[in-house]
Amino acid sequence: MSVKESELNLQLKPEDFHKVGVDQKQSEVIQRESLSAWRDAWLRLQQNKLAMTSLFVLALIVLMSIIGPHLLPYDFYTNNLMNTNKAPSAEHWFGTDDLGRDMWVRTWMGARISLIIGLAAALIDLLIGMIYGGIMGYFGGRVDEIMNKFSEILYSIPYLLVTILLLVVMEPSIITIIVALCVTGWINMAWIVRGEMMQLKNREFVLASRSMGAGSGRLIFRHLLPNAVGPIIVTLTLSVPNAIFAEAFLSFLGLGVPAPEASLGSMIESALTGWNLYPWRMLFPAGLLALIMLAFNLFGDGLRDALDPKLKK
Repeated sequence: MSVKESELNLQLKPEDFHKVGVDQKQSEVIQRESLSAWRDAWLRLQQNKLAMTSLFVLALIVLMSIIGPHLLPYDFYTNNLMNTNKAPSAEHWFGTDDLGRDMWVRTWMGARISLIIGLAAALIDLLIGMIYGGIMGYFGGRVDEIMNKFSEILYSIPYLLVTILLLVVMEPSIITIIVALCVTGWINMAWIVRGEMMQLKNREFVLASRSMGAGSGRLIFRHLLPNAVGPIIVTLTLSVPNAIFAEAFLSFLGLGVPAPEASLGSMIESALTGWNLYPWRMLFPAGLLALIMLAFNLFGDGLRDALDPKLKK
């Protein structure tokens, strides 16, 4: 180092230096709003136009199933043999059936019954599956082995056979159909919950809660299940169309709700004999059933993508 350089270094002081292009206050400002996991999932779901369209369609169908039968001055049950098999018109928007009943009113009443059966069966499956699967996954070992074997044996029994036996033993009604759908319908939910429990039960927050004296019941229902709510909700969303389709299948076989009540499946079954002559009797209930199934499945797929952390950018 030369004499001039050493003299220059001796003349420099700390106050001669300052930061360039950096604002300490601005660097500490949070640039992005803090979002909860649920709000982040909702924002991601809103970006999925297909899922949001499906949600709107489902909301519209539910609304129409409530108010639709009251838009025309016709009764759901009363027969009018002077008005049979009329094509859609300004008087009867969806036409009439073989007993002269208005198809608009019966279609929306059938949608109401199908939605009630599907939602009730899915919620019961959710309740049983969460409890059963939570116990299996949390305790593991011998408990898990015995309970899992029981669910596998029950799942291997032909679903249609169990349903027919129940409908023969019990009096046909909406309650009977819901019970028949729930006999084996909860098993998939239980297996989903079991898998989530086995992944979560050794996490640090569970070990911390256990070390602080939390019991098994509190750990399962206050810590583990809330952290597995994403897959549970997605499975529930996809269980509803499965239950609706199963009810329609049973009704098509003549094992559905008793007359004069009707679901979409029973309306399709009654319209089968004259569908080539009176296609509107098949078109409207079948089209509405297909729309419900499609909307639920598309919304379930969008919800799964929104709740999946692996898909976050």
